[in-house]
Amino acid sequence: MLRLRLSSTIRQIQKRSLRNCTNFLVKREFTVDRQSKSDPIVCSHNEWDPLEEVIVGRADGAYVPPAESVEVKTYIVEKNKNFFQQNSRKPFPLEFVKKASEELDHLSKVLKQEGVTVRRPVKLSNEGKKFETPDFASSNMQIAIPRDLLLVIGNEIIEAPMAWRSRFFEYRLYRPLLKEYFDKGAKWTTAPKPLMSDDLYDLEYAEMSEQERHSLTLRKERYMTTEHEPCFDAADFWKAGKDIFVQRSQVTNRKGIEWMRRHLGEKYNIHVLSFEDANPMHIDTYFIVIGPGLVIVNPNYPCHQLDTFKKAGWKIFEAPNGTTPASHPMWFSTNWLSINVLMLDEKRVVIEEQETPTQKMFEKLGIQCIKVPLRHAYSLGGGIHCWTCDVRRRGKLESYL
Repeated sequence: MLRLRLSSTIRQIQKRSLRNCTNFLVKREFTVDRQSKSDPIVCSHNEWDPLEEVIVGRADGAYVPPAESVEVKTYIVEKNKNFFQQNSRKPFPLEFVKKASEELDHLSKVLKQEGVTVRRPVKLSNEGKKFETPDFASSNMQIAIPRDLLLVIGNEIIEAPMAWRSRFFEYRLYRPLLKEYFDKGAKWTTAPKPLMSDDLYDLEYAEMSEQERHSLTLRKERYMTTEHEPCFDAADFWKAGKDIFVQRSQVTNRKGIEWMRRHLGEKYNIHVLSFEDANPMHIDTYFIVIGPGLVIVNPNYPCHQLDTFKKAGWKIFEAPNGTTPASHPMWFSTNWLSINVLMLDEKRVVIEEQETPTQKMFEKLGIQCIKVPLRHAYSLGGGIHCWTCDVRRRGKLESYL
């Protein structure tokens, strides 16, 4: 009898303990969920809602990628090849890196003055370090251009797989920030990291002349990357509410686009755009949506799908030429970084201070230009949009197309 009473008592204690533990977990789970919904730390639906928090990149310790790498062979234009051959695996010219870093520090200061919270990635101490995986060997370019790696859609921050071997470990610069955002309730997704074996690259294409490569890519027949596994750079996507625009480029393949389509599901519409460009990479120098139904296009690289936007009643403006002189080194980019801008809201844009024709275009649209120097950061591969990633904008998900 005593044993029966004791067993019964033990079972009651166990049930109460389990109930208390379950209640604690439910309450804890509810608290985290409630906080993330009422005050999201990560949230961005488009490129023009009021900007509240942004990541600004770093140029410190940037190294020239290997001259023999498939990315240099296929993407770098002929006039810049000598620079890469002579400086392979060496630091970029220190005066450019120093001035680029000062420009990015100044950009951060200006954004703070405009009421935006600014975050920065860490600087690692293994600049230019050679590395080897089971599938390839390279050395770190060691540059932090956040737009290429990170894509914020809604309350989710997505790490892109990327396609340049020399940027394989760039994600490590952002891990402390991403862990912090995750701890505060953000959804954090890392897209499948490609093995980057030779199968991902069209090695025959890489050995062709620039003219042969460009002819094939203009016809949309061949690119640097194959369809062996998904890959994409975040900068090949442009978000406008429920509509997200993307291009097949040297670094973003169709499998990468399909991965994004399946990942986001039916809530979003993925629109694949194409441009008259023989060496496409990153959509934000071709096509930028700066407000509801308001798009700026690059007339040198026409978009083949513009009629879709015209039929929808969108206003389309052709951007003027950029002002970067031919004498200024542009090792990765063109002077069309002039439209690589950051909207603070529908009425304010951050733009490079010497891009006067583009500034006048924005002013005619009733948009105030906040001017910052960025020419040396241009040289290292990005404009203002490239060197930033909007983490949080104040707005809601809408359909504009």
